Amino acid sequence: MAFQIAIIGRPNVGKSTLFNRLAGRKLALVDDTPGVTRDRRVHPAKLYDLHFDVIDTAGFEDAAAATLQGRMRAQTEIAIREADLIFFMVDAKSGITPDDRTFAEIVRKSGKPVVLVANKAEAKGSQGGLLESWELGLGEPVAVSAEHGQGLPDLRDAVVEALGKKVAFGDDEDEDDAVIDEPLVGEDIADPDIEPAYDDTKPMRIAVIGRPNAGKSTMINALIGEERLLTGPEAGITRDSISVDWDWRGREIKLFDTAGMRRKARVQEKLEKLSVADGLRAIRFAEVVIVVFDATIPFEKQDLQLADLIIREGRALVLAFNKWDLIEHPQETLAELREKTERLLPQVRGVQAVPVSAETGRGLDKLMDAVLKTHKVWNSRVSTGRLNRWLEGVLGHHPPPAVAGRRLKIKYMTQVKTRPPGFVLSCTRPDDVPQSYIRYLTNNLREAFDIPGVPIRMSLHASENPFAGRARKRR
Repeated sequence: MAFQIAIIGRPNVGKSTLFNRLAGRKLALVDDTPGVTRDRRVHPAKLYDLHFDVIDTAGFEDAAAATLQGRMRAQTEIAIREADLIFFMVDAKSGITPDDRTFAEIVRKSGKPVVLVANKAEAKGSQGGLLESWELGLGEPVAVSAEHGQGLPDLRDAVVEALGKKVAFGDDEDEDDAVIDEPLVGEDIADPDIEPAYDDTKPMRIAVIGRPNAGKSTMINALIGEERLLTGPEAGITRDSISVDWDWRGREIKLFDTAGMRRKARVQEKLEKLSVADGLRAIRFAEVVIVVFDATIPFEKQDLQLADLIIREGRALVLAFNKWDLIEHPQETLAELREKTERLLPQVRGVQAVPVSAETGRGLDKLMDAVLKTHKVWNSRVSTGRLNRWLEGVLGHHPPPAVAGRRLKIKYMTQVKTRPPGFVLSCTRPDDVPQSYIRYLTNNLREAFDIPGVPIRMSLHASENPFAGRARKRR
């Protein structure tokens, strides 16, 4: 089992930059603004021949427990308890501050092995701060530059010395070399006549998105049963897209909490733009996306734009009407919301919409049942034989219209993709088929084969003419 390293320090010393360096990817948001990171993030990391999990944390701040900074500090203290080794990071460029001394004492009292990391050592004048860091009593500082990748060999040696070779190297099994070949956007259909059974043992990726203060982080905490994510009455607490591993009824699930997304015109600051871009990336990598609506003010324009984005990305969509405990007339409100859902989101007719209360835990089991049902539909496969028998009946009942005096002919149909379901129609003059007729076929297909609430891709191809390109023989 890999060991864990928590990166600890006051704000703006470069913790997230080092986290990205060790993880090998730009996962955590990085900006010159102090206090960008708020939630703790865990990710597999590599430092030459060492393999471990690295924990990015919020900057240590001396604040009251009830404040946002106090709650951020509580998350960092949890990371210290979970870690096997602590990287205590200081800024060699600016030198040691009173906060560094205070937090070094907290780290020392934890009893965990500590490596003192002096970041920004490439800067002019950093030598004074490097020497000053000896005063913290945490041993010899390791001079690094997280931004430029300098000093990492010394950091690797310090980890081995702090943990010992037995813990640092563990078993010789190289699990990181395993290749996980799992498609993200659709699966090719190998045999058009086989309808494979749904595999409920595969891990599932779920992203949770919504407007600021809709209750996304609170809902994830309620689902997993622990205060894993930072929550509070303030809007816009979450900035990074944080992934949480969870086991639901024996199935592995990776939940992605995302920053609240406001209307594009209101997003002005660079940091918020980075947060929104990180959330959009989480949507593209997810399989099911839960859009959290505030049930007291649902169906704002931004809610519908987010839902439309998910549909265009081809993801499975589930709606969660949160804060249901604040609704005075639940039955009437639910009927009204479901009517609006059908009317405002006709492109995913039958989408699952569940009232929940993240504060009380009500409706969360129903929400996960809806997620599983939608995921099954998103992976559904219809054989070519069944499709063409259905198509024959539909064309007999309502044939395609004539365009410019010539009737369109649809010859056959097959499914070429799942995740989401994608179909190809072979027909004459595909560019002339009206969109209204394509919508008619899509809606009829959705009802006939029970494919509610997921995007359906319908493409039209012209059938090949074996005589095309041949010049007519002269007699």
